[in-house]
Amino acid sequence: MANAEYSISLGVQDAVNALMNDEGVMKGLRFLEADHERTVGDQIAICEISAPSYKEEERTKYLCAAFKKLGLKNVTVDSVGNVLGIRPRIENGPKLVVAAHIDTVFPNETDIKVKENDGKLYGPSIADDSRGVAELLSLIRAFNETCIETLGDVVFCGDVCEEGLGNLKGSKQLFADHADIDGFISLDGTGVASIVYAATGSYRYKIVYRGPGGHSYTDFGASPSAVHALGRAIAALADLEVPTEPKTTYSVGVINGGTSINVIAEEASMLVDLRSNTQEELNKTESKFKEIVQKACDAENSRCKSIGLSVEITLLGSRPAGSQSTDEIIVQAACAGLKAIGIEPNLRLPSSTDANVPISLGIPALAVGRGGESGQSHSVHEWFDPKDAFKGPQKDFITILSLVGAKNICEPLLLKKQPRQ
Repeated sequence: MANAEYSISLGVQDAVNALMNDEGVMKGLRFLEADHERTVGDQIAICEISAPSYKEEERTKYLCAAFKKLGLKNVTVDSVGNVLGIRPRIENGPKLVVAAHIDTVFPNETDIKVKENDGKLYGPSIADDSRGVAELLSLIRAFNETCIETLGDVVFCGDVCEEGLGNLKGSKQLFADHADIDGFISLDGTGVASIVYAATGSYRYKIVYRGPGGHSYTDFGASPSAVHALGRAIAALADLEVPTEPKTTYSVGVINGGTSINVIAEEASMLVDLRSNTQEELNKTESKFKEIVQKACDAENSRCKSIGLSVEITLLGSRPAGSQSTDEIIVQAACAGLKAIGIEPNLRLPSSTDANVPISLGIPALAVGRGGESGQSHSVHEWFDPKDAFKGPQKDFITILSLVGAKNICEPLLLKKQPRQ
C-alpha cells in the first residue's frame, strides 16, 4: 500500500510563508541548528536513565527539573507520572500539547550505557524515545531564545507507559484530566519526514484453560486436557478470516502448558494480540476471538463428557483505533513545516502511538518523526545517526507556531473547540 497523498491549502501555506519570512522565526531555526550538539548530549543523558514502563520515576525527575530550569510555567507531575509544563498564550488561542514518551521496553538490569562508533550512537532507547524527549528540550530553548509570543498555549509533556503493556496509560490520563486540549503532537517515529495520522487499535489478551488433569493413559477420555483445548482454540483462530482493508490481524505470541509428556495437562495459556485500523473491525474480531476461545473449552469438555475444564479470559491491553483525513489542518501544517525546510513529507500507514488516544476522541493529533536516522528499535543494538538531526525540531518549531499562532506573524491554524464534557 502506497503512502497517503496530501495537499496544503492556501491558508496553511500563507501561514507558513509568513513564519518563514519573519526574522524571529529564522533566528529560532538557526538556534536549533546551533543547539544540535547540546540536544545530542541531552539525548545520551536521557538514554542512560533507566525507565521501563511503570518505572519511569528517575526520568520523570530529570525532565521535571529540566522543565523548571527552562522556565516553563505550572510544571507538574500528574497522578500517573506524566511531566507537564506550559508556555502560556497571550491571547485566547488553542491549546496544543507537544509530547514525547519517557518509558522504554528495557528492564532495569539492561546495560544502557551509550557507545559511539563511526559517528553513530548505540544504546537501548537511544532513539525511541530518548531522542524525542531531547527534542522537547531543544524546542523549549528555541522559544526562550526567540521570545516569540504564541497566541495559544503550548504544553510540553513527557508521558509515561507508551510502550507495550504500558497500554498508553500516560496518554489516556492526559486526556482524561484535560478536556480543553485542541491538538496533540507526539515526537515519536523513525525519520524526520514521517507523519502518522491514523491509529491502529489493539486488544491484548491472556487466555488460561484449567482442568482436573490426570494420567495420559488411565484418565484418557475422561479428563479434559487444558493443552488440547488450547490447541483447538489456536487452530480455529488460525482459520479465522479477517479483512485486508481495513487491515486487521491476530497473533498467538506465547503459549505455555503441561508438566510432563505422560500427563493430561491441568493448565495451558496463550498471549494473543488482535489489531485493526478501525474500532468497528477490531471489536468484531474480538467478539469472534472470544467465541472461539469458549467453544474450544466446551468442545474439550464435551469430548470427555465433563464440565471440569474452564477458561479465564483476561484483557491485558487496549489501544483505541481511529482515523482522520489528510486534509485535517494538523496534517497540512506538519506537511507544510517539512516542506519549508526542504523535506518531502512521508504520510505513513496507521500505527500505534500516543496519538491513538486523541485521534479516537476526534482531537487532531499526529505522531511525527524525530530528527536523524535510527534502526533496530526495541533491541539492545538500537542505533542513532545524528547527522542533520536538528531538522527534526526545526520542522516541529514551524508546525507548532503555525498551529497556535504567533503575535504579529500569523493567526492560529488550529481551531479552539469547546471542551469535551
